[in-house]
Amino acid sequence: SPSQQSRLVFEKEGVYLHTNAKRSNQDTTIPGFIRIVERVSCPALEWSALEDEGRNTAAVFYTKKDGEGGVEDTNFDPGYEPDWAVISTVKRDRVREHPPVKETSQWSFSLPLSELYSLRRSRFSLGRNFLVFTSRGGHPLPPLHFHRGGTRELLRALQHYIILAPSPVDGRLFLAYPHDSGALSQSFDELHLFDDGSSDLVSRFIQDPYATTFGGFSKVTNFFRGALRPPDSPFHSRGPQDHHGPPSADDEPGFELITCGVELGPKPDVTRGQPLDKWEEFLDPEGRVKDPQQIKELVFRGGITPSLRKDVWKFLLGFYPWNSTVKEREDILRMKTDEYFRMKVQWKSVSEEQEMRNSLLRGYRSLIERDVSRTDRHNTFFSGNDNPGLALLNDVLMTYCMFNFDLGYVQGMSDLLAPLLFVTQNEVESFWCLTGFMEMVHQNFEESQEAMKQQLLQLSLLMKALDPELLDYLDSQDSGSLCFCFRWLLIWFKREFSFEDILSLWEVLWTRLPCENFHLLMAASILESQRGEFIGSDHDFNTILKHINELTMKLDLQTVLRGAEANYLQLACCKELPVKVQEVIGLYVPPSPDDETSPESESHEMHTAAAAARPRPTYP
Repeated sequence: SPSQQSRLVFEKEGVYLHTNAKRSNQDTTIPGFIRIVERVSCPALEWSALEDEGRNTAAVFYTKKDGEGGVEDTNFDPGYEPDWAVISTVKRDRVREHPPVKETSQWSFSLPLSELYSLRRSRFSLGRNFLVFTSRGGHPLPPLHFHRGGTRELLRALQHYIILAPSPVDGRLFLAYPHDSGALSQSFDELHLFDDGSSDLVSRFIQDPYATTFGGFSKVTNFFRGALRPPDSPFHSRGPQDHHGPPSADDEPGFELITCGVELGPKPDVTRGQPLDKWEEFLDPEGRVKDPQQIKELVFRGGITPSLRKDVWKFLLGFYPWNSTVKEREDILRMKTDEYFRMKVQWKSVSEEQEMRNSLLRGYRSLIERDVSRTDRHNTFFSGNDNPGLALLNDVLMTYCMFNFDLGYVQGMSDLLAPLLFVTQNEVESFWCLTGFMEMVHQNFEESQEAMKQQLLQLSLLMKALDPELLDYLDSQDSGSLCFCFRWLLIWFKREFSFEDILSLWEVLWTRLPCENFHLLMAASILESQRGEFIGSDHDFNTILKHINELTMKLDLQTVLRGAEANYLQLACCKELPVKVQEVIGLYVPPSPDDETSPESESHEMHTAAAAARPRPTYP
């Protein structure tokens, strides 16, 4: 009988298949069921559309083809290009699109688990968990989006039949192997594919329907899957009894409990200065900058006159040393020009035939071409078709891949380069300025995203000290993770202010005054400016995210800068400032060897007093 021939092992509803019918007017997502079915002791992974229930079983069966080597094509074009992805993986050549959907039955499939080659976890580009399965014949199945969760359960069920081993070269790719007596067992928890804790704040953000259409903010959720907790944290593994509430402050790495008992004085009044409008008078007869600190303080206070940016930016970004002479800078430019074009020739000289065998370079080129075509196109320097500015963007970013093989190209880097190219109007100089900028922010783009996690934790610390009531309110609306600030920090507010404001803001941040985390104080300043909008309102999670997103291009830069500096001065003047906050704003003074023998409380008081006594930044 049929019941004897097949046995249903696993079933989950609410799994949507994306059809990649880009030019069809029909809906390209089809709701359905995912199942694991044993057929004559041969387990298979099957998906069928909701409308097909009761009809025949899967219309497409994937079976092993004789002579196929099982080479994986890890790139399945899901039929959309995300507007903002935090981390982009290198892709292989684009596969041929499926035909437009005519009837849902044509998308059903059944894949024997013995023929499953790999699965790729999503980057949550639509705010949902999705998986792409690839057969040993090299066929990627359409992406499956789990709108109601269930990835953890599915993968656990799969591991009764196969071993899922993480790829050594791609953390999102897992290779499937059959069980055998010599294979080491590997638990699902060791794979760290997903953290589907349904009750914590992060998971509620991911599962909220609004996040699926929320522009850039819906693209950051892969980062939160670590629950803001590094793998080696002693609190990383939480028992089942711990999954019914948000993690406490003690559970978060780098957190110390900060209560409302921290008493801050009033925010000081801060005034901004005039832009730096003279340059030659700050140079000695041989062209050295006589007082670099004075230049940085002037830039921090008022920015730079546009006509001087081309010269001063090259010092702020490390292209020229502050103590270099005019002659030395000529030598540096000549040397850097030669070095740049040597790297450029490396990728320019690759033939089409060679590139066909170089998936890494081919992937970078594809990503760069796509991003360049939509970077700052409203700016006349990059607008229109066949614009030479676009060609320069492309060439500099491709050459950066040769400069930094480990990082390569990551989405967001085109946003960082465009203002540099606009100001320098020079291919070589913009490249070396980009390398200097990336020295400051490269950790933002690393796939582990530990730096981004740490920055959001540090921002929470600042908000707990500066405005605990506001943070408590956001927390009560499931927004206490401050996830909506992710894009601000990732590319230093590039999407939040006008192009001209970004030029002024970035040169202020490049001074690293009054501390290296001044961009976090900027974020706190923006949040505090919205206090009246939130406190006492009927905002919920969705409307908070919507309101924050709508602040784009509506913020006054000088007001935000004044608020950020006032935040710094207010914290710096607090005599009881917690050590963790001192560390964030660069005021913590490590204990001397003599202090190590002091009682802990006495040592803490000494650290606090030392930080409070530290001289404050002075500006002209």
